Amino acid sequence: MNKVVLVTGANSGIGLALCERLLCQDTEGLQLCLACRNMHRGQAARSALLTSHPEAQVALLQMDTSSISSVISAAREVRLRYNQLDYLYLNAGIMPNPRFDVKAFFKGLFSSNVITMFATGEGILTQTDGVTADGLQEVFATNLFGHFLLIRELEPVLCHADQTSHVIWTSSSNAHRSAFNVEDIQHLRGIQPYSSSKYASDLLSLALNTRYNQQGLYSSVICPGFVMTSLTYSILPSFPAFLWTLLMPLFWLIRLFTNTFTLTPYNGAEALFWLFEQNPESLNPHVKYHSLTSGLGNNYTQPRKMDIDLETSESLYEKLLQLESEVKKKLEEKLK
Repeated sequence: MNKVVLVTGANSGIGLALCERLLCQDTEGLQLCLACRNMHRGQAARSALLTSHPEAQVALLQMDTSSISSVISAAREVRLRYNQLDYLYLNAGIMPNPRFDVKAFFKGLFSSNVITMFATGEGILTQTDGVTADGLQEVFATNLFGHFLLIRELEPVLCHADQTSHVIWTSSSNAHRSAFNVEDIQHLRGIQPYSSSKYASDLLSLALNTRYNQQGLYSSVICPGFVMTSLTYSILPSFPAFLWTLLMPLFWLIRLFTNTFTLTPYNGAEALFWLFEQNPESLNPHVKYHSLTSGLGNNYTQPRKMDIDLETSESLYEKLLQLESEVKKKLEEKLK
């Protein structure tokens, strides 16, 4: 029986690497759907996958998680195409206008916190957020709310009493409780919207398990480690490409001291791929599954307990439900 897998943000980086790894394992029993904001890039990704795996079933879906109407339209299309969705990988994400605090970097460089600083970006990264056409904070909408709405819209194909489905979030080690405020879930009053959105996804995953496990839906969270992707390069947009290349030996050296420096999208997708092979009912909803790479280059997955609690996760879920009702009402008024 074919397994249906939908991956958001599938046209590059970790999302595309995951798709390649899934198809390397099984091209006959897999229906893969690439959900992408940019269809030109999505088509290029699909063509690349079919070049490597000409017998594979790879479909495209246009979806921008920052747009309410786009998510609702995409979900409607998924419900028409599939009766059952086995895996939903929530991988799309942005970190707009990142600012690199040079002073904090050099201060941390000569402190005992240097490895943590490199691995998580803690203390050295802030962002300037934008506002979507729907009036939502851009990072919140793209990284969290759009995915929440997608799950809600896909309940008919995700929730079956006789089958399990698995929702898997790409979170981050940059997800810090200190960046999140349940009274300001869109992070209107902060300077770390990326960290806030990723911590919120950790909380939301727990709430989903609480509410949906009895309906056959399970949720897990992963951290890909420190990976060189377009998101990483955007941290220093004026940094010449050759300097990133010169830094790579340093990153490889750091890997000897911390296994979180996965560096490549293939390695970063390790936990995503590992979860594909697990029984979701046996997984711990309170842990984050980390992609790790040893100093010798061996990939493995390790669970680490998240700094989350049920009360906060439930409060977040209720606020997201309320926001969902509000944005849908506004959308309906626009269409009248």
